[in-house]
Amino acid sequence: MSLASQPVAVGADYRLSLHQLYLQEVLADPYPLYRRLRTEDPVHWDPFLHAWVVTRYSDVVTVLNNFSAKCAPSPERLSAIGAGNMRPVGDILHRQMLFMDPPDHTRLRAICTVAFTPHRVTALRAHIQEIVDDLLRPALQNGGMDALSDFADPLPSIVTAEILGLPPSDHRQLKFWSVRFAEILGNFQHNPDRLAETLRNLEEMRSYFLRAIQDERKNPKNGLIHALVNAELDGKTLTEDAVISNCILLMVGGQETTPNLIGNGLLTLLRNPDQLQLLRANPPLVASAIEELLRYEAPSQHTTRLAPYDATLGDKEIKQGHSVIAVMGAANRDPERFAEPDRLQITRKDNKHLAFGAGGHFCFGAPLARIEGEIAFSTLLRGIPEFHLASEDLTWRENLGLRGLTALPVIFGMRGEN
Repeated sequence: MSLASQPVAVGADYRLSLHQLYLQEVLADPYPLYRRLRTEDPVHWDPFLHAWVVTRYSDVVTVLNNFSAKCAPSPERLSAIGAGNMRPVGDILHRQMLFMDPPDHTRLRAICTVAFTPHRVTALRAHIQEIVDDLLRPALQNGGMDALSDFADPLPSIVTAEILGLPPSDHRQLKFWSVRFAEILGNFQHNPDRLAETLRNLEEMRSYFLRAIQDERKNPKNGLIHALVNAELDGKTLTEDAVISNCILLMVGGQETTPNLIGNGLLTLLRNPDQLQLLRANPPLVASAIEELLRYEAPSQHTTRLAPYDATLGDKEIKQGHSVIAVMGAANRDPERFAEPDRLQITRKDNKHLAFGAGGHFCFGAPLARIEGEIAFSTLLRGIPEFHLASEDLTWRENLGLRGLTALPVIFGMRGEN
């Protein structure tokens, strides 16, 4: 992760740089860029990002399993490099389990994982179905919807609020904050023009969760905030700042993966009508389809690690402390791991994709995202015999790591009926 703009190397080859993702046409289809990297320089030093970029499946797995997640700059480091105005951001990131290694990460993760076990998530199935039905009801009456703002966004926002122990009625505000904070997590460098807004949003979130913590102490609930407030690590309870930082992380994690899975997945199926028809004709394939959609258009495209020691990847020597960007979106299209990787096949076997990461930081919310996705797609296909895009003029969010659309308008019925 880089929070400060990096100087561009003079004369450097821009052709293989992930910095190209800032171009909308590359962001719309990053896979040719990933293919060039995998083919021409699979362990690539990107002088524009001052980081190694790893794109082969085997190398990405190695990085995710063995390299350090402690890549968030500390507030002190930000001050030392002249970015002291970013200290509030560094303070939040530095306390989040996403940027911790064992044993701190292991212990903090264990507190939260209990809310996302397959058994507990399965118990939510009927309630998730109710939410999906409620969200689709007005869309059915209207003959169409924005599949993101009307459906894919509010579904996990409501569920995440309930899991945290927050009022579900706050889900739109939580989603707004989530999108803003995800820009910090998903991009290589911060936008100085947005700094004031970013800091204001952070303060709003901090105040909101501080009130939630105070309310939890007066009126205990059975949610993740309750678990964090009452947890003990090394005989000590977590500080309020630690609870707030990880509530923000859980809020973002719960609200970014599922909307992108549903939005990206729906667009992918519409662009692959043979697979859409196959799924309509064989509803039990939905679980397999979800895995293939996750592989094909991973909601999380890349993550950053630090080399914990001098290491060799491919034919490159990586020095201790160097940043390494593991591109899961490229690994999921690696022909050495997946046959015909650029072809969508909802019946694909041996589909061990990296959409949820790997190793100790594998997304513990994956069971919930999968069930939300399965229910969403099953209900859509069961209840709506035909639908199509209202427009091919689509825009991808300017978030390079958390891949999703800004909107996805769909019309119910066959083309020409509306």
